[in-house]
Amino acid sequence: MRELVSEGLLALNDGYRVTNAELGKSGTPFVRGGDIGTDGEIDTNVVDHVREEFTDRIRAKLSATGDVAFITKGTVGRVGFIRKDQPNVVFAPQVCYWRSLNPARIDSRFLYYLLKGADFQANLSAVKTHGSMAADYVSLTDQQSFLLTLPPPDEQRAIAHILGTLDDKIELNRRTNETLEAMARALFKSWFVDFDPVHAKKAGRKPEGMDAETAALFPDDFEDSEMGKIPRGWKAVPLDTIADFLNGLALQKFPAAPGEPSLPVIKIAQLRKGAVDGADRASRSVPMQYVVKDGDLLFSWSGTLEVAVWCGGEGALNQHLFKVTSKTTPPWFYHGWLLHHLADFRQIAADKATTMGHIQRGHLTRAIVALPSGKTLQSGGAALASLAARSLSVRKNSQTIAALRDALLPQLLSGSLRVPEAMRLVEKAL
Repeated sequence: MRELVSEGLLALNDGYRVTNAELGKSGTPFVRGGDIGTDGEIDTNVVDHVREEFTDRIRAKLSATGDVAFITKGTVGRVGFIRKDQPNVVFAPQVCYWRSLNPARIDSRFLYYLLKGADFQANLSAVKTHGSMAADYVSLTDQQSFLLTLPPPDEQRAIAHILGTLDDKIELNRRTNETLEAMARALFKSWFVDFDPVHAKKAGRKPEGMDAETAALFPDDFEDSEMGKIPRGWKAVPLDTIADFLNGLALQKFPAAPGEPSLPVIKIAQLRKGAVDGADRASRSVPMQYVVKDGDLLFSWSGTLEVAVWCGGEGALNQHLFKVTSKTTPPWFYHGWLLHHLADFRQIAADKATTMGHIQRGHLTRAIVALPSGKTLQSGGAALASLAARSLSVRKNSQTIAALRDALLPQLLSGSLRVPEAMRLVEKAL
């Protein structure tokens, strides 16, 4: 590596030690290690930015398209890639970046996959500093001592193209899913929170965005309730009456035995990243109701309050997480209302200054929802059910593609699988 740097082929730089005075809501995104996902996605939609008046201070630290971000402290070795559609960012001190200065010799995207490879990660584990109290750490000097095996440039580009094609599809799926989720949130709010179809019918107008059969399911007037005006014939009921909230187990009581089947433990960290890599394991003897499957709705009620449809494979439900189900209402309905009340729940948790922020079951009871008739739920919500199904399908497709990418990566880097064979597998998958 040191030779590549001295020859002007590769540059390494660390992050910027920002001060609070330099941060604001606009400017250059300030990306921390936690903003780099396990899938290599760098989240540039962050809260903190280095304000424009301090641009000159960070100019030497600005990222560029194709940079490979590398976490040097904490989750050492996690890497991310700056795509061409992303803005320039400045990284926090625990993140450095590697930059190809000669793409004809070192392909940037190949460099990213090389750093994700098992050989590089194994070499990294051998040199990083393990502290008994402090987090793991690897210095820039240590990084320059790494040995990199670079195939010819044409082969680099071919490997990067194959793996990049799969990652591009995953990114397209991610954006598609964002759109589907935004559509579902907007539609749910319009129909079941703001009651737009009812307002339209009361005013003598045809409700927008629905056919006559669906419009007929909504009343044309309102009535009083404890949550204010709701559509006539609907009921104002507690959130915990439309769904069951199953709290997870203290899974240390179900330890995984060596050599026996086990399940990954789904904690808040796994919920946030949507994956179970590196998770603790629990015995498969956990009661079935605590087994989480793709499509289950999970709600972390302590610490970081999050609501998400799980799509990370089978796992065991840990304490501080609810698995939300219902025998009376469809998933899109209780999901929509849980999202609607999430901001209030987060505020309740934030107000608990002396303890770890959380909510209690009583808060679920005090959260009121408007419950329509069963026919309106089943027929009127067909569009929302379709959006939810499409979203889950897109996410499962990404899981399949990611598994193929992860299987091809070591084979392509080692040369055990040739490029034409790998390309055929990719074409078949896509």
